[in-house]
Amino acid sequence: MLSWVIRPTDKTDVGPQTDRSQSLVARIIGRVSGSTFLDESTALLERTPRVLRELLADLPEGWLGEPDTAGGWTARDVVGHLISAELDDWIPRAEMILRDGTSRPFEPFDRFAHMDRDRGVPLGTLVERFGELRGRNLFRLHELVRNDADLDRRGRHPELGEVTLRHLVATWTVHDLDHIAQVYASLAGSREEAVGPWKAFLGILLRRDSAAPSD
Repeated sequence: MLSWVIRPTDKTDVGPQTDRSQSLVARIIGRVSGSTFLDESTALLERTPRVLRELLADLPEGWLGEPDTAGGWTARDVVGHLISAELDDWIPRAEMILRDGTSRPFEPFDRFAHMDRDRGVPLGTLVERFGELRGRNLFRLHELVRNDADLDRRGRHPELGEVTLRHLVATWTVHDLDHIAQVYASLAGSREEAVGPWKAFLGILLRRDSAAPSD
């Protein structure tokens, strides 16, 4: 049985834009399921919207125009992609694993759906939308997963073959970390020229060079 402990966000120090989404994204604290793995995963997943909100909300445009590497994504692209995953990836696939098992492969996931869908939408609006979706999806995840046996249920990825729900949840967490790192790399790229010769000591900029496609 799930034991929900919800702590409302303190609204005394938030602006009008963040107030609405923070009221929807309840912070789940304490032990909330019959699975330590799920609790640990939730502890990271519920932080990601707050990290992005603190990092990107009202950040001057001068920080936001560079991709993480040549031909890569800006911070805005990353948030749009994370929204797509909340809509079409994690929970739909978790539901398929528990409903259909390996009898039916997952629907393909469009990694670039945000390009057209989010054109012209302000970054702050995207950040808030992501936070709202993540809060709802974490509640849904805890409705679906009762214990570790559920996490060992299997589904079928169209390219990777059989995968477990545990694989999916673990991938969800690392996917967050991967794209948060991408955001930091894009922000750092906006100051690549400004740092001058100190670039030689800044690994985040040197890694951008090593990740760039060769001619």
